[in-house]
Amino acid sequence: MSTVGILGGGQLARMMALAGAPLGLRFLVLDTVTDACAGQFAPMVVGDYTDPSALAQFASQVDVATFDFENVPAQSAQWLTERVPVFPGPRALATAQDRLAEKTLFRELGIPVPPFAAIGTLAELQAAVQGIGTPCILKTRRLGYDGKGQFRIKTPADVDAAWAALGAQAGHVGLILEGFVAFQRELSVVAVRGRDGEFRAWPLTENWHVDGVLSASLAPAQVEDALRDTALGYAQALAEALDYVGVFALELFCRDGELLANEMAPRVHNSGHWTIEGSETSQFQNHLRAVLGLPLGSTRMIGTACMLNWLGQMPDAGAVLAEAGGHWHDYGKQPRAGRKVGHATLRADSRKELADALQRVGEALGLQGQVAPVVRALESAG
Repeated sequence: MSTVGILGGGQLARMMALAGAPLGLRFLVLDTVTDACAGQFAPMVVGDYTDPSALAQFASQVDVATFDFENVPAQSAQWLTERVPVFPGPRALATAQDRLAEKTLFRELGIPVPPFAAIGTLAELQAAVQGIGTPCILKTRRLGYDGKGQFRIKTPADVDAAWAALGAQAGHVGLILEGFVAFQRELSVVAVRGRDGEFRAWPLTENWHVDGVLSASLAPAQVEDALRDTALGYAQALAEALDYVGVFALELFCRDGELLANEMAPRVHNSGHWTIEGSETSQFQNHLRAVLGLPLGSTRMIGTACMLNWLGQMPDAGAVLAEAGGHWHDYGKQPRAGRKVGHATLRADSRKELADALQRVGEALGLQGQVAPVVRALESAG
């Protein structure tokens, strides 16, 4: 029986442990806090990610290591790779940790991106804003997620405020300025690559965000075949360039029929949670299969699916569970404003059935605003 080590003990690690149980896998989680929600299903080592004793204890008990978040210190990832197999590898992790390196790689691979520039000083920011134009977004190169570490510059008059907000980070994690994309849709490719190089992807997913945090995901996204094939091609090129092993997500903006890469996540991804009930093989089990060198499972969809994120606190489960295709996921976290505490997935055999179910759930929970854009997308596709 293999033991999989997971750095990070959040809901992604928790769902990995649940997905690995039918495969007879054991898990060990390394996290900095004692109440990490994955610890409800797997034993834990509690310690800092840079603590040599915690890392040594962790490495001595696992056969392979992976991550449930991408901001693991690079030196810790490198230390582990010298002792146990680690997937995805340090290069993929390092690239995804740095928005500048990530955007540069996208461009080298021929994957379109918004204009961008590295920023280290106020003078560089002023020059870059003039060159890229407004609106644009100043971001930290590292440690930003779910809309954190960002400042939108609407006009040149906002430059000083942006620098005041993020300039102190320039010498610590670096900054990047990106052109704002007036996109019509946000899409993601959730894909998996095995140790042997086999590549598979789930159907393209359409996503809706509120304040930078994922609110809902719908699969399959209704797109033309050519656009879908282009998106999958970008994801495969990225996976092969990084010799990637495991599941990852490539987030894309769609503007006037053109795809622009936003970022990649070197891990199982929020927009792929629907795969638990909506696919032959979930992203979590396929990630485990990949890192262990097992055959990959089918990514074929079962019907149509929508994932709804629950932030802050869990709503009442009854409305979702009353639906034939309703599935409930409570992460076992304490409520806190803006915190991801759970999700629900609704699955149906047709787009109309899914739209009807979403409307019922939205009305019952008072969340019509969350489900409305998904329902519109379902109905517009006929």
